[in-house]
This record gives sequence, structure tokens and C-alpha cells, in this order.
Amino acid sequence: MSHLSEHKDDLLKRVRRIAGQVQAIERSLEGEAECEKILHLVAATRGAMNGLLDEIIEAHAREHVAHPDLTNQERQQGVDELLEALRRYSR
Repeated sequence: MSHLSEHKDDLLKRVRRIAGQVQAIERSLEGEAECEKILHLVAATRGAMNGLLDEIIEAHAREHVAHPDLTNQERQQGVDELLEALRRYSR
């Protein structure tokens, strides 16, 4: 995953923001916040997770599917890995 290493700091910042959002959900539940507030927090967290997923999917597709130096076998493996991840996500 060396191609992700180039953006490691940015990805880690995103993950830490998401962790903060999850903690805000937890605090809201513990504090018995209004359900509307909790719904907004969950929706924002889901959006942040989707953004992270999109970024990693794009990096994977560019490096393991569309890279011109790949063999057909490597490209097929990249497609298979991507499809498996998408299947898991859609469950």
C-alpha cells in the first residue's frame, strides 16, 4: 500500500476527525440529547466515512486497476479486490 503512504497524514487526519465524530455521538447518547441532534451527527459521520472510502477506492483503482504498468493478471486481481470491498460495503 505504498501509494496510500503518500497521503498517509491526510488519511490519518480524516480518520481522527471521524473518531471525534463518533465520540460526539457517544456523548450525545450518554447525555440524552435530542434525537434530531443525534441523527445529524450520525449522518455527518456516515458522510465522512463515505468520503474516506471514496478516496481509498480511487487510490486503489488508479494503482491496482488502471496503472499502465500492470499485467492483465495484476489488473484482474485489483478489480476482484475492489469488487469484494464494494460487496462488503453494500451489505
